[in-house]
Amino acid sequence: MASWYGPPYAGRKGADGTVYDQNAMTAAHLTLPMGTMVRVTNLTNNQSVVVKITDRGPFVHGRIIDLSLAAAKATGVYRAGVAKVKVEAFAAPVRANGDPGGHWCVQVGAFARESDAIKLKEEMIRRYATAKVIEFPGPTGHWVRISPKLPNKSNATEVADSIHPKDPAAAPYLIRTD
Repeated sequence: MASWYGPPYAGRKGADGTVYDQNAMTAAHLTLPMGTMVRVTNLTNNQSVVVKITDRGPFVHGRIIDLSLAAAKATGVYRAGVAKVKVEAFAAPVRANGDPGGHWCVQVGAFARESDAIKLKEEMIRRYATAKVIEFPGPTGHWVRISPKLPNKSNATEVADSIHPKDPAAAPYLIRTD
């Protein structure tokens, strides 16, 4: 499923450090490397667009990509709000050894209230003393993330698979942070 993001994020920096332009053909994805070019096809109307991954998200279970306003309008996702899509990566930054590389962490929760984020952060620190647990303000609230000592994809996956927070609303997501 794809969704879109627009006006509230206009002018804010994305995860790649560029300023979000809702009229550009860009998107947010949890794990694809920054700069990856992908074709997104709306399976309802077969409309497609090529976008560049410039941000991280979506942080909603079951969604795989957040489109910019322009990309959402071009594919018909804008009116529906969400749509089933096919995502095809066809140009990613190349690494010589084929390793997915990058720095990875696990996002455990996103909260509107800072006090809720701090509570989960403290619980995660108790459970994962060897990992770095961070809480910081995100674009729409406060995020809690766990970064393994060696923040590669394999270690982050192990951490994500072992997380069972007491808060049933908290769901671990693997995130590439570079």
